[in-house]
Amino acid sequence: MKITWLAHSCFELVESLSVLIDPYLGKETYAARDLELYPDVIAITHGHSNHLSYGAEIARRTGCLVLSTPEVADYLDRQGARAESLNIGGSYAIGKCNFHMTYAQHSSATKDPISGRLADHAAGYVIDDGFRVYHAGDTGLFSDMKLIGDLYRPQLALLPIGGRYTMGPREAAIAVSWLRPEIAIPMHYDTREPIVQDPADFQALVETLCDTEVLVMEAGETVEL
Repeated sequence: MKITWLAHSCFELVESLSVLIDPYLGKETYAARDLELYPDVIAITHGHSNHLSYGAEIARRTGCLVLSTPEVADYLDRQGARAESLNIGGSYAIGKCNFHMTYAQHSSATKDPISGRLADHAAGYVIDDGFRVYHAGDTGLFSDMKLIGDLYRPQLALLPIGGRYTMGPREAAIAVSWLRPEIAIPMHYDTREPIVQDPADFQALVETLCDTEVLVMEAGETVEL
């Protein structure tokens, strides 16, 4: 699988499908908005603008499918996107690729010009396209991460480390020890002053807890796993 980090929580996964997760391409992140992104599927974890912002725009341009929670799917439908909803514990299959929606401990809301502020819940995904990837979304540490590890056995975990709005490095390192992936990649840090972190701190903490490899990516970098 080819994995590109477009900064913040936005990743592109390419195997049998091209999957774009949390397409926030703001000016303070990697200048990916000018790239020709043509995903088959967009997966959105929650309705905050720094995860949702460009989802409808990309979906309208490409005609791709968007997966999200029910409230965000309704919002995207009104924005002209082709959206399908699922909920915590639910799954959605597209060809060989399976999307499993997981719990995330976080708030969520979308500013809808029609209905006003639309409350919602946050989620994560385990995406199994022959290589199993857990994108935690925005979340704090919660004990059911152990269950996610046991049930889905992710080979790669994408985890927030920014602190303040999500887990920080210490909590994320504990999450890695519970999930037991082969590789962990930190995300959701350094794009705003309150979430500035040194990913080396996360890496060092993981090394004290388990044998998972930590891969620190640069914005715009692609790796093949």
